[in-house]
Amino acid sequence: MTDLQKNHQELLAELENAALAYGRNPSEITLMAVSKTHPFAAMKELYSCGQMLFGENRVQEAEQKLPLLRPDGMNIHLIGHLQSNKAKKALELFDGIDSVDSLMLAQKLETLASKPVPILLELKTAPEESKSGFENEDALFHALDEIACFSKLKVQGLMTIGPLLGNEKEIRRSFSLLRTTSIRAKQRFPHLDFSVLSMGMSSDFRYAIAEGSTLIRVGTRLFGKREG
Repeated sequence: MTDLQKNHQELLAELENAALAYGRNPSEITLMAVSKTHPFAAMKELYSCGQMLFGENRVQEAEQKLPLLRPDGMNIHLIGHLQSNKAKKALELFDGIDSVDSLMLAQKLETLASKPVPILLELKTAPEESKSGFENEDALFHALDEIACFSKLKVQGLMTIGPLLGNEKEIRRSFSLLRTTSIRAKQRFPHLDFSVLSMGMSSDFRYAIAEGSTLIRVGTRLFGKREG
């Protein structure tokens, strides 16, 4: 067993234990392997262990390393900020866009898409200026009033990034905000799907599981330090 395969096995066990500790069903939580800066060969190695879902941060990097023909069932989503001028290429490269952070970007994707595109809407739940996302729930719902009528973009849920330097209370507050926003979104837009709560990374996934995350995005714990 390679180090990568061992890391994957250990992480899945940790996710399961955390879920059970917080009264969650482990089957409700999906692991996304964040493969940014790591080669496609590493992604294939994890795929051989049953890992199907991967996350990439940059369109340019993905364009350089992802082959047109991929293993059956491998699903690769964009999780980093997407500039509107790269929207067309992103639609060609990825199976989903998990970082739709403005109505303008959503409108661009809807215009360019030639088939249904799963998306997550990113909400800014921590004050760091470097973070992307809709600034608050009102801005998110204002965008959803229009996105709800789109024919190509298919809302699957919400995503956020917790405060990178926060303590447990601050991190959990951030994740709790996303969860409560999701609940209100379901009430206001009952015909849309808000089943995905993408929150939690290598350093804070336990807190995210405690607050209801259904999708954990992990890179460093799996692949080790970034290569670029």
